Amino acid sequence: MRIDLTRRLLIAAFALAASTTASAQAWPAKPVKIVVPFAPGGTTDVVARMVGQKLSEVWGQTVVIENRAGAGGNLGADAVAKSPADGYTLLMASGSITINPNLYAKMPFDTLRDLVPITNVASGPMMVVVQDSSPYKSVKDLIAAAKAQPGKLNFGSAGVGSQVHLAAENFADSAGIEVQHVPYKGEAVAYNDLLGGQVQFMVGNMAAASALTGPGRLRALAVTSRTRSAQFPEIPTVAESGLPGFENTGWFGFFAPAGTPPAVIEKIHQDTVKALADSQIKGRLFVAGMSPVASSPAELGQQMDAELKRWATVVKNRNLKTN
Repeated sequence: MRIDLTRRLLIAAFALAASTTASAQAWPAKPVKIVVPFAPGGTTDVVARMVGQKLSEVWGQTVVIENRAGAGGNLGADAVAKSPADGYTLLMASGSITINPNLYAKMPFDTLRDLVPITNVASGPMMVVVQDSSPYKSVKDLIAAAKAQPGKLNFGSAGVGSQVHLAAENFADSAGIEVQHVPYKGEAVAYNDLLGGQVQFMVGNMAAASALTGPGRLRALAVTSRTRSAQFPEIPTVAESGLPGFENTGWFGFFAPAGTPPAVIEKIHQDTVKALADSQIKGRLFVAGMSPVASSPAELGQQMDAELKRWATVVKNRNLKTN
């Protein structure tokens, strides 16, 4: 009797494993949706569309990009967390995924429990930018002006909890300055007001910020990487501009709802790695000031653990808790 029961359990286990493998091999059998939790035109959107187009070719299926902006990325992330765990709804998140759990008193989902990391797609430094007609010619000028007028200067962001928001707060914390945050519904909208002079500076994702630099537009004061950017070697780092040791990297990664079959997660990961190895994708990322990362799910999970701790410190220092 026990032998028969054991045999049946083994047969069931093998059948389940075979079914899971077959499911991964058959996936995707229909269009895949990538949710971008920010407005169109921002860097998260640009990366999602760039990689999504290549994955569509790899999968032989349509990849639909859906922008669901709001609550610093929480609205779109929550929608994915509550979607069927079948691999057909993915999240292209930014660093805000590790910021918001520290920032918001109440989250609609649990970042570590309800979402599964797949891969860090791309990362790159951010850029401190001002209007080209601004009197601030350097990071030192900006800091000096902020110290002379505490609370008078303001900065724009892609919304409360966005990595553009916290990058500026991290900068302000390191510089010991008090500046006012003006949140927008997307990074692109914030740049419009920076160009118009309604806000004085931003610490934006390099892809979006660098595209707007030039005479009569924006002026780049510094990049937030540890060393100068290969794409813009003439622009100094924040660290060499008066804040030694300062570093702030922006990143963008794929996540799926918790419970998505591991074989499907692995297929998405492997196919994304293939997409990021494409010379055209590499070239487009380089022009945008980013590099492909293609980390494993485990590596992205470790990165999230480290960043959750890091942003907890910044949020506490800047007294940023929100409802």
